[in-house]
Amino acid sequence: MIRLESIYKSYHAAETDVDVLKNIHIHIKKGAFVAIMGPSGSGKSTLMNIMGCLERPTSGEYFLNGERVSDYDRKGLARVRNRSIGFVFQQFQLLPRLNTLKNVELPMIYAGMTRKEREERAMEALKKVGLADRIQHFPNQLSGGQKQRAAIARAIVNEPSILLADEPTGALDTKTSKQVMELFKMLHLEGTTIVVVTHDPEVAAFAERTIFIRDGIIMKGESQGSGDK
Repeated sequence: MIRLESIYKSYHAAETDVDVLKNIHIHIKKGAFVAIMGPSGSGKSTLMNIMGCLERPTSGEYFLNGERVSDYDRKGLARVRNRSIGFVFQQFQLLPRLNTLKNVELPMIYAGMTRKEREERAMEALKKVGLADRIQHFPNQLSGGQKQRAAIARAIVNEPSILLADEPTGALDTKTSKQVMELFKMLHLEGTTIVVVTHDPEVAAFAERTIFIRDGIIMKGESQGSGDK
């Protein structure tokens, strides 16, 4: 499902190269629920960006669903993202001028679906996350938890094989965070592969496996759980 081999990522700044990821090797099996933990600046968000085909590694190989995507150009990466990956972010990334239904429809517009199909699939996704009664509400009319559930509905509406979540509970209180993580757990039980970046051990506890990263390096001997390493 997800396989990273000898991944390095560097950025050029102030006439020098800054190494963010160093010799990363990760295998994540289909249907797994994995948490990636590390302190601020550890490289975990960069790692997720590479997994999500938002960035390319400086060197190394990334295989996603059997495809070697590490060398794809921008169009190729965009195709993979739209077809295979759903994203959930800490700040929800909902468009303020669109109601909940229209926000959830967005990925399907890019996929070229008809209006009728978009509406039907968006409604099903919103029912799944418990927001069927909020379809006409705009983001400023939703609570933090409702916004994140709407963002999850948008992430799953194209039925991606992988769901990537970057600090999905970072803007939520403890009770709402648990509700959101229970929703991720439900999606995992339905067969979706889930990778969550978090600094919160209580969030990571929902996963079957935790990968620890520090200073751009996977900490050997600290990966917990029974998933493939």
